[in-house]
Amino acid sequence: MIDTTKELESKSIRRLLWEYALPAVASQIVTSVYNIVDRVFLGHSSDGYGTLYLAALAITFPVMNIVHAFGSLVGAGASARMSIVLGRKDQRWAEKILGNTMLLTFFFGFLFVVAGYIWMRPILMLFGASPDSINYACEYMDIVLPGMFLVTMTYNLTGLIRASGYPVKAMWIMIGGAIANIFLDFLFINVLNMGVVGAAWGTTISMASTAIVSVMHFVSSKSFIRFKKHCWAPKLYIFRNILAIGISPFSMNVAAFAVMAIINKQLSLYGGDNAVAVYGVVNAAAGLVLMMLLGVCQGMQPIAGYNFGAGHNDRLREVYMLTMKVCVIIGIIGTTLSMLFPRTIISCFNSETLILDMGVPALRYLMVFAPFIAFTVVNSQLFQSIDLPWIAIVTSLSRQVIFLIPISLILPGIMYRMYGDGVTGVWLSCTICDLLGALLSLILLLTHRQVFHKGYVPPLRKPRKELFPKQ
Repeated sequence: MIDTTKELESKSIRRLLWEYALPAVASQIVTSVYNIVDRVFLGHSSDGYGTLYLAALAITFPVMNIVHAFGSLVGAGASARMSIVLGRKDQRWAEKILGNTMLLTFFFGFLFVVAGYIWMRPILMLFGASPDSINYACEYMDIVLPGMFLVTMTYNLTGLIRASGYPVKAMWIMIGGAIANIFLDFLFINVLNMGVVGAAWGTTISMASTAIVSVMHFVSSKSFIRFKKHCWAPKLYIFRNILAIGISPFSMNVAAFAVMAIINKQLSLYGGDNAVAVYGVVNAAAGLVLMMLLGVCQGMQPIAGYNFGAGHNDRLREVYMLTMKVCVIIGIIGTTLSMLFPRTIISCFNSETLILDMGVPALRYLMVFAPFIAFTVVNSQLFQSIDLPWIAIVTSLSRQVIFLIPISLILPGIMYRMYGDGVTGVWLSCTICDLLGALLSLILLLTHRQVFHKGYVPPLRKPRKELFPKQ
């Protein structure tokens, strides 16, 4: 058994970020495959029900987003806490985090599976299922609901695998699952003509395989952190520490769902279905840049958390500054491409003339301040990594909730009354909130810059009886 985390305090920061960020970016991209593979195969189904299948899957998407949000509540918080305690050389505490993460995963998974089976039809109807699509949506969810629990388990455990010093292994687990999903979808849908049921089984089986591999990593005697008897004892302070950090990405995911609903409503009001379709296209294009930013930040997290816990504040500052530079450069590239080649980018998703004409200004509005989005994302991840959960919450919600929701509800109406163009008011709301979110993020960073100073001692977040056990 080798301590795979020692390199986090000795190896070059530049090399570490490359080794951790590249697999994390790949994992982010692969994760998106799970969201589109079923749709690609079902959309080209030979049984003539492709459109109806796609409608059924679209109805289930909000449910999956909610489950993913709860997955990030546990997984992001657990990986950040593990990085910090490993920096303090407390292996036993890290093992307790592993066991308690599994307990929380089973708890939330049980709630979702039971609630899903009891209230499945009302939930799907709430999200817009029609009499034609509801049965297909239920068929899909009947099978994939346990698989969604496995998605959460895989997400949580691969985060801990990355935090404990195995970033490449975490990446290959995700890639293996995506490849299995593609193969099984082809087999069940194209070869066996199982339709939406085949898509559900393909997703569930692939998720089961990644969950098993993730669990086996922590069973292996070669792993630095692994399952031991003591790690399964529930500890309220560990639950509290995990959830306190995880509430930031959880809130961001829930807020994204709420913001999407509000933006769609405003666009429908001022521009109809075409404007809503344009938002879906440009949001998908912008999402590719955001995925890369999140991947780089996930690579930063174990490095920052470990060195924060170890008291190496100079290395914490170095990895933060390097991550910021990389992410801002990604943002600049995203802005440049969106300004120069908007029609080309949008045509990758949809080539209809009306969508292209409406989408060009929309994409430019959404991406003009991409470097500022990068600044906000990096700071949010930093605050999670250094155990400032409530500051991370404010930072992550600043763009979507604090600024975007009120501005998007007010500005389009003003633009419509003044210029007869409420749709541009919606796009401009996104632009303004990106700038304001970055400004608030900067203020919060400056007020907590002491974490980079030599001699700063972070709080332990551990009960007194465990800090000073009886001899």
